[in-house]
Amino acid sequence: MSDLPLGRSAKPREIADMLAFLASDRSAYTTGVIVTIDGGMSATAA
Repeated sequence: MSDLPLGRSAKPREIADMLAFLASDRSAYTTGVIVTIDGGMSATAA
């Protein structure tokens, strides 16, 4: 886990919060995106 930029795995609640946002009216203007929930790992990939 130390190789993750945040130094830990996601908590289930952190994943659930993103899913709840995407399922809510608050994300009505969000279209055509891929949301990667990986603790910053993809930001450091070469």
